[in-house]
Amino acid sequence: MQFGIFSVSDITRNPVTGYTPSEAERIDAIIRIAQKTDEVGLDVFAIGEHHNPPFFSSSPTTLLANIAAMTNRIVLSTAVTLMTTNDPVKIAEDYAMLQHVSKGRMDLMIGRGNTVPVYPWFGKDIRQGLPLALENYNLLHRLWREDVVDWEGSFRTPLQGFTSTPRPLDDVPPFVWHGSIRTPEIAEQAAFYGNGFFANNILAPNFHFRPLVEFYRERFEHYGHGTKEQAIVGLGGHAFIAERSQDAIATYRPYFEGSPIYGRSYSLESYMADTPMSVGSPQQIIDKTLTFQEGFGDYHRQLWNIDAAGLPVEMALEQVELLGAQVVPVLRKEMEARRAPDVGDAPTHASLVRAKYGDSEPRQPRPNPNRGDNVTGTSPYQDSGPDLVPNFPQSL
Repeated sequence: MQFGIFSVSDITRNPVTGYTPSEAERIDAIIRIAQKTDEVGLDVFAIGEHHNPPFFSSSPTTLLANIAAMTNRIVLSTAVTLMTTNDPVKIAEDYAMLQHVSKGRMDLMIGRGNTVPVYPWFGKDIRQGLPLALENYNLLHRLWREDVVDWEGSFRTPLQGFTSTPRPLDDVPPFVWHGSIRTPEIAEQAAFYGNGFFANNILAPNFHFRPLVEFYRERFEHYGHGTKEQAIVGLGGHAFIAERSQDAIATYRPYFEGSPIYGRSYSLESYMADTPMSVGSPQQIIDKTLTFQEGFGDYHRQLWNIDAAGLPVEMALEQVELLGAQVVPVLRKEMEARRAPDVGDAPTHASLVRAKYGDSEPRQPRPNPNRGDNVTGTSPYQDSGPDLVPNFPQSL
């Protein structure tokens, strides 16, 4: 079971002080939160992708590469990588590069996002959002698994003899989670490939996403990847913690009520009772999270959002400390004790390498020697037995 933090990268006015941080301040804060996530022994840090204010994370791979250089053990992921408005070729390249520079400490969650104007900004038609997402991932899946790809689809130019570079680390593609809150076709695609399925588990009533998760589990089993209980499920959540529940509620209330999402429509107490939001003492966060396992079944990844609604970075860092010191150690023990014996752990690069190669050395893929270069139009390699030897022009 993996536990961690995710952020949507919002820049929100602090309703207590009236101060709105700059982009630079929020980017620095996120890096500090990711470092703290690593320091306290959590497993995952994930950041979203947005291309509009009030969000700053338009380039998650750049940010995560920086965090990879400043951390030691956490898996770096995305709270969503936009499968609709990004070119799958560029996703293949960018995330394979992140996989290399992080030494395999990464995976990604793909989805359609929820910002309508993004589609025309990137030359896409939102009315084609679902088929676009499905086709783009089908291509991405092949780009990471085939050294040379010939492909033709409906939404981008064809590929002929194309090799995405760099090739995945150890010739093992990054693990992919498919994120969705309403679309069975996305759950179906995740199940077809044996990938993970992530329900954000916020902004909805308790167990609202259970039917979609159950559908994914059934289809995962249908496609022969394991039993439905073994299907690879992740859940989001939203937490605010203090040593005493009264202090948690009192401290968080002005942020909740000042939020453009929550406070204008709900009371904090009713939202805590009716949704997955967890506000309270460490034991109350533990108890609420254990209800997720009861309602959704055994799952593999739990991420919490702890930095939204204008919380200052010092308060967000305290949340990470409390999760790492008092909440997650108990949850690890309790959830493991309740876990069915045949339910495995969340996939990591190391586990995927072991599954593919066992005790053998991983294959080291080579770039496609037939692609040529952009100077001479010819290949810089010639085939000379088992090795490819550079064959650069004499003038170079």
